[in-house]
Amino acid sequence: MNPPMNTPMHTPMHTPMHTPMSAPMNTTPVERFLNPHQARQRAPTPYEDLLGDAIERAFAAGLHDLDGLVHHVNQSGPRGPGGAPWNATTFQAEMARLGA
Repeated sequence: MNPPMNTPMHTPMHTPMHTPMSAPMNTTPVERFLNPHQARQRAPTPYEDLLGDAIERAFAAGLHDLDGLVHHVNQSGPRGPGGAPWNATTFQAEMARLGA
C-alpha cells in the first residue's frame, strides 16, 4: 500500500541539500536522510571537487575496481600527492585521509 500523498515522503524539500548534519532539528528525518552531505564539516576544496568528479565519472563509466579507478583518475583527475601519478597505495591512502 502506498502512503498518502501528504506524508513527508511526498512533500517538497524545504532545506538546501548542502545543509550540514548540524542543521536545525526542525528538518524532517526524510530531509536529513536525503542530504548527501550530512557528514560534511566544511565545503570541499577545489582539489577534492576535481578528485570526486573524476571518481564519479569512473563509476559512471562502469569502473569499480581499484586499478580501473586509479587509471581513470590518472587520465582525467587531479595529480596525486606531490604531483605524482596515482597508484593503488597513494589512492587508498588519500581516500582514507579524506574520509577521516
